[in-house]
Amino acid sequence: MNDLNDIGPSSIGHIIGQKSVVEQIKVALDAAQQDARRFDHALLVGGPGLGKTQMAQVIAQEMATDFFEVLGQSISGVGDLNAILLAATDRAVLFIDEAHELVKPLQTALYLALDRQMVILQGGRKGTTPTGIPIARFSLLLATTDEYRLLQPLRDRMRLLLRFNFYSVEELVQILRHRLRALGWEVEEEALPLIAERSRGIPRLALRLAQAAHRVCRAQGESTITLPHLDRACLLEGIDHLGLGPTEQHYLSILLEGPTRLNVLASRLALPAKTVADVTEPFLIRAGLVVKDDQGRRNLTGQGREHLSSGQ
Repeated sequence: MNDLNDIGPSSIGHIIGQKSVVEQIKVALDAAQQDARRFDHALLVGGPGLGKTQMAQVIAQEMATDFFEVLGQSISGVGDLNAILLAATDRAVLFIDEAHELVKPLQTALYLALDRQMVILQGGRKGTTPTGIPIARFSLLLATTDEYRLLQPLRDRMRLLLRFNFYSVEELVQILRHRLRALGWEVEEEALPLIAERSRGIPRLALRLAQAAHRVCRAQGESTITLPHLDRACLLEGIDHLGLGPTEQHYLSILLEGPTRLNVLASRLALPAKTVADVTEPFLIRAGLVVKDDQGRRNLTGQGREHLSSGQ
């Protein structure tokens, strides 16, 4: 293996961070195993890259059962949904990632199938009686970045609500150290907190930046990741000391001109307004760099002047 993403925790005890989620899962696992039943249906809520898929895989490993994974946007009709539900086996974990991408009629069909413990197949000819086919008693895990795009009745069928939070710098350092050691990669200890600080509390970003620094290290024929390797990787990817990429830096530089409304920002960034609101802004607001008010978005710190001075 030569990829940090190829290595992950094999049990719930090896999970770093997400203490509240881990404790909820431990209790649910113990209860399921004591009663020899499936794991409870669960809704996993949190931003991209926080480990929802990894946690679902660990649950399946702990339950020693099959794991079925599908993206919500890949389910285009009732036929697709029925095929997925019928393929799942007893006590297996069926994981639907980005479940909010399921259209509303499919969300309805999903919670009705859970209630009836069967899928309904419509007859091929008019007047033909619909046929019900039983489905296995599997565990349904739904992952979403926006729980309120899921119908309330579907959310209500989920017995566990697992909310994933952003990671601390210390937790990210632990994750990085574990993954790097597992691959036998050497790194200067002082580089780890700097990688973590530039990762916005998201393990996926931390691992990607560490991978980039390792790539620079090997390209220079060296074997230990150092601070200069990290700086070079950040320069190549356009990442500043806060972990902001070119889009975020441009966003902040626009706000230096004064309060700006979302539609104007989106136009100048050449991005859909929804992408700016859902992808670009959350970290900037969480980090206290930007605030929203009646006049629009404001840059609170003056951050972004470097982008202006660079002429980008």
